[in-house]
Parts: sequence; structure tokens; C-alpha cells
Amino acid sequence: MLPDTALWGGRHAHDPTAVRDDDGTYWLFSTDAWSDGPVRAGVQIRRSKDLVTWEFHGWALDGVPADGAAWSGAAGLWAPDVVRVGDEWRMYWSASTFGSRTSAIGLAVAPHPTGPWEDRGLVVTSLHEVDGPNAIDANAVVDADGRHWMVYGSFFGGIHAIELDPTTGLAVGEAPGILLARRPRSVEGAVEGAFVLPRPDGGYALVLSYDSLFSTYHLRVGVSAQLTGPYADRAGRDLTDLTGDPTRVGTLMLAGHTLDGGRAWLAPGHASVLTDGDRQLLVHHVRDAADPTQHEVQVRRLVWTADGWPVVSPQPWAGDAEPDDAPPTDPAALAGTWEVVTFEQATAGYVTASRTVEIGEDVLAVTQPHGDGRFSWPGLDLVVFGSVDAVRGRRTLSFAGLDADGNATLGTRVVGP
Repeated sequence: MLPDTALWGGRHAHDPTAVRDDDGTYWLFSTDAWSDGPVRAGVQIRRSKDLVTWEFHGWALDGVPADGAAWSGAAGLWAPDVVRVGDEWRMYWSASTFGSRTSAIGLAVAPHPTGPWEDRGLVVTSLHEVDGPNAIDANAVVDADGRHWMVYGSFFGGIHAIELDPTTGLAVGEAPGILLARRPRSVEGAVEGAFVLPRPDGGYALVLSYDSLFSTYHLRVGVSAQLTGPYADRAGRDLTDLTGDPTRVGTLMLAGHTLDGGRAWLAPGHASVLTDGDRQLLVHHVRDAADPTQHEVQVRRLVWTADGWPVVSPQPWAGDAEPDDAPPTDPAALAGTWEVVTFEQATAGYVTASRTVEIGEDVLAVTQPHGDGRFSWPGLDLVVFGSVDAVRGRRTLSFAGLDADGNATLGTRVVGP
């Protein structure tokens, strides 16, 4: 028996990407996923006015395009990436089967996120028996020089970038392109879901999903002066390194966790970033640790540390309830009791429980302000911002920070000074 998709809301949105149209409506595109298999093929679409409440809107395409089906044998489409180029919306879809790299990335175009979507053909393909990247998980991005690129790949041969024709959206570079990130066979080469975004002061950040999408999935990031790399983590480790400890390469952004009294979130990953005016939001899927077959979309505030690293809120985006107050600049504003989660590189994955931390005079005495909500403690750079405590249902402050080795620490104040 097929499910009633009208009741889904944000559930079953896997590998999500969000865009905003001219009238302010948000449109979410995601993999043809459901816990019991695809309901039908064609890329799921949802819409929202606030990025909190989602309404299922149907499918973008009438099944798997013929050329993608013929190449891959796919029964559904994966990991769509939707971008606007001029007046044209472009959707890069992936066609594959689980565990195979006989895959294809294709392109469809439309005048509006709701369509009608017109097939423009295949962009890049791969074969399982040929070494190289798996042709799935596209991310289309324009660099500072105006050149168009597609970043893609999953497991197997790592993450690559290939140049696109800005007019057609199709590849002009020679596949597989330029290697950006990879992982050793000892961890099954587990890297995918790449997303590139410009850093505030120049250069680029490469957000990646590591490990098993069913359990240990989590997000890491590296940065580079050029879109085409090389990318390194906060400790200077190259994201193409195959000799170092694979549990430590990559600066950790978000992993499975639970806050006191809240749901336990498992395997957050396959993220995109929605730049909406002067704010940026991380859009990703996550699983319910109590029932890992159930996944849903989450949106979180994304901010940048003083030295240009992206970090994300411990709290889901609250829509119209989200505070828009100016961030604090005086360390005294941080006083109080905080609920904190720290992700350690070597233990990323599964569910990390929160702990309580008191920020009192001893901590404030060594807190250095850097403006716009940015502070540093010995060994930790953090960004403080207004948020809504999703468990307690009230406005408060949260922070997101990184230590020198690349471990993320996220916190929410639960008791004021």
C-alpha cells in the first residue's frame, strides 16, 4: 500500500536542496526516497513559506529520463541540485543503483522551480568497472571568475570538479575532472554529497558527508583559496590524504547528537547551503535514532568564525520565531548555564549526548571578543547568535565553535546569568 504523501511534511526528504523563488516561496528538492522504497520516480518537491513547515508538492519529472535509465538501470533519481542561472532554473539529477558506480548525472531546465522541466541530456557518466568517481551527487557552482563548475562524486574515486558551459549547463571539461577529496579503502572511501560555498573573505569551503548514511553519517569541511583545490582542514590536513588517520582528516561540522529532553538525531548529512539574502542556512537530512528508517529535512543557521570557517547552530531553524537581534559583542552577555555538545573527530557518528557547562567569571576573564558575535576562548573560536531552544520552546542564545584540531562544539544557553 502506497503512503499518503500529503501527510509527509518534511519526512522522507533525503539529500535535500532548497531554493527561493521571486515571491518568497521556498522549494525543496530531494531523492526519490521512502523507507519502503520509492513511491515513484522523478525527484520529490516540497514547498514552504518559513523553512519549518513543508507541504509535499509532487515530483519534478515524470520518472527517470530515458537516457539516465538506459545508462544506469535506476528506478528513481537521487540527490538533485537546483540552481538559477539568469532566468533559467537548472536541476542536476543523479541516476544509479546502490553500491554501483554505473551512474549518470543529467540536466533538466525549467522557467520556475515547479516546472515544466525539460530534459537537456546527460552531463557526465561513469561505469562500475572503470576506475574513477561515481557520477552522482552533483553540485553546480560559479567561481569568483565567473566560471561554472560541477562538483560531484560518491565513495569509490572521491570528489571531483568538472567545468560546465555557462550557456548550456553541460560539461565542457574532460571527465573525471579535478580531484578535490577522497578517503582510503580502509573506510570504504566513504565521502560524498559535496557542496562548495564561497568564504566571506575569499576562497571556498567544501562541505562533505563522511561514513555510512545509515548510522555514522556526519558533515566535515575543508577550505581552499581556489574552487579547484587543494582543500585542507583546520589542522592543515589535505582532504585527498590517503595515508593519515581517516577519522581525523576533515574539520567536523555536525554529527549525530541529542539534547536534554529532545529527540536523538542520527546521521545528519548530505547538506546543501541556502543563501537567502544576508543569511545562510544549512539544509540537510537526519534520521530519528529511535527509528533510523525515518529520515527528514532539517534547516540550521550557518555562520562563519572570525578566521573564515563555517559552523552551524545546535538548534533547528525556527522560521518566523527566529530572533533577529544583533549578535552580542560583550563577553559578559555569555554568562549563564549552557547545554553543550562536542564532536570529537575520532568518535564521529552515532549519537553524542550533551553536557552542562557553566560560563562564569573564570571563563569570561579569558574570553576575547572579535565583533559581530565572534569570540575566542583558549583553544576555541566561536560565533554566538540568537536562537530558539527547540526542546524548551523559548528564545535564547546559541553558539557554534571549532578548536584548533577541527572538533566542533555547539552550545545553547539554558539558564541566564
